Amino acid sequence: MDMSAVGGNNALDHGKSLILLFNHRLTKKQEEAARQTLNVTRIAEPPADLAQLWRHVPPERVEIQDYLAPIRQWLTSKARAGDYVLIQGDFGATYLMVTYAIENGYVPIYSTTCRKAIEKDKDDGSVELQHNFYHRIFRRYGV
Repeated sequence: MDMSAVGGNNALDHGKSLILLFNHRLTKKQEEAARQTLNVTRIAEPPADLAQLWRHVPPERVEIQDYLAPIRQWLTSKARAGDYVLIQGDFGATYLMVTYAIENGYVPIYSTTCRKAIEKDKDDGSVELQHNFYHRIFRRYGV
């Protein structure tokens, strides 16, 4: 069985939660995909203060384990073994939280996307570039 993509019609996990460690809110399509392909019944976002902490990992800090302690504590209070954790953000923080999730029996995943660029010529001679991202699948880390 191909385990690189999570869920699908053969998803075995029923009634699981999806815990978000993500720099923005899920799109409607991502939420629908999570409910359909992962069979999650609950989606949990961190409280505003922790979401802010996750979005703004200080680039000057050499070590961030202590900085992430409140996020680890919140995750532990919300997740059960086998729950999915959508982890995307600062590369170092993502690595640490994926490792933490695996060590605690959670299933770390990320959202894959397709990107389309639209270029518009402006009256002043500049080019406006717009990127649109489209969710494709949720994929497990490490497979």
